[in-house]
Amino acid sequence: MARLRFQCLFDGRKWRQDVVVEVDPGGMVRSVQEAGSKETEPALGGTVLPALPNLHSHAFQRRMAGRAERRGPQGKDSFWTWRKRMYREAERLTPAQLEEDAFELYRVLRDRGFGSVAEFHYVHHQSDGTPYEDPLQMLSPLIRAANRVGIRLCLLPVLYQRAGFDAPRPLARQRRFVHELDAYLKLLDLAANHLKGSRHRLGIAFHSLRAVTLEAMQEVLSFRRTWDPKAPVHVHVAEQPQEVADCLAAHGRRPVDQLLEALPVDESWCLVHGTHTTPEELAGIAECGAVVGLCPSTEANLGDGIFDLPALLDRDGRFGIGTDAHVGVCPFEELRWLEYGQRLRTGRRVIVDRPTDHVGTNCWLHASEGGAQALGLPIGRIAPDFAADWLLIDSPVLNEAPPAERLDLLVFRGGVPAPEVWLGGRPRPPAETA
Repeated sequence: MARLRFQCLFDGRKWRQDVVVEVDPGGMVRSVQEAGSKETEPALGGTVLPALPNLHSHAFQRRMAGRAERRGPQGKDSFWTWRKRMYREAERLTPAQLEEDAFELYRVLRDRGFGSVAEFHYVHHQSDGTPYEDPLQMLSPLIRAANRVGIRLCLLPVLYQRAGFDAPRPLARQRRFVHELDAYLKLLDLAANHLKGSRHRLGIAFHSLRAVTLEAMQEVLSFRRTWDPKAPVHVHVAEQPQEVADCLAAHGRRPVDQLLEALPVDESWCLVHGTHTTPEELAGIAECGAVVGLCPSTEANLGDGIFDLPALLDRDGRFGIGTDAHVGVCPFEELRWLEYGQRLRTGRRVIVDRPTDHVGTNCWLHASEGGAQALGLPIGRIAPDFAADWLLIDSPVLNEAPPAERLDLLVFRGGVPAPEVWLGGRPRPPAETA
């Protein structure tokens, strides 16, 4: 049992000073208690925070970051023109390239302050759509990359069936993504066996309502009840106005409304983006306890729009953050984007204004809790039976500030010092390569 003493620690609920954390050999916290007068262990300086969960990642898209910022021939670029570029990248992707891209990405995410990541992965087959002999050929590289880096993984193999509500067949450029239902269920079983005994988590993902039929979703959820009834369920929803219009035309309902009406959405679900939702839909999300997955830098980069966060918070709804296409890879930056986008949208300051008086603390707390819930992992707190994954940040500016102000400084001051990242109760060297 390792014993570590810290001068200043945010445990995921409150700030604490001069505490001793005990970590077992499996990398889990066993106790957190105030240091007694007889404590001889020297205290480590700086500020300790739980590492943040990243609830939405497409690792293969990191290669595109900064390379899609060029005006197209039509001169009216949008999410849909960006998607064509993404399809070209997906066509060229190999298993070896995926592992190296994921390794480099996960290492950067870890070193910036993310201790875990939900990988929403839909490139499954060979470039012509032919399945690999090994169905895990494009999932195993992600697991190996996470193991090399030490980051915890919530692996989300994605079901993808069609091009759109009124297009039952996929586009030629989507053929690497598509599974028949039986093959997808087999993939889940194989992945579960592969991950058995690891620190990682397996969940299920539906690409979107436009790409998966409600009937298929219902069949997968029936399988989930016998396979792993608590498995996380993630889905893209209401990211673009066109998606909302197409769903209304197909079902007579908006996407979030359709999901809540047709499927048993609950606390195990993560609805990614939800940008174009109504207050009534947000009330429904909050009532069922699902998490909204917000990806501020990617949503800004793609011109998606700005989510109505005040309406969700007013209903005690839950959210977490992800880096999605990875144009941004820093949790502090994502939270700053989140709050500033809301300020621009509303013309007010301090939007994430609860449960404390400090917006930086509130943002981190919400993102920790929502992210942990979405990944289905014991993360996001420094408390008994949680993973000993934390950040230690030593900076004169922070050290001189009252604890309650430190997350405000980290989120809004800019120039965040590189954290020392501990995973499983041990520091991870930033230059790690194996």
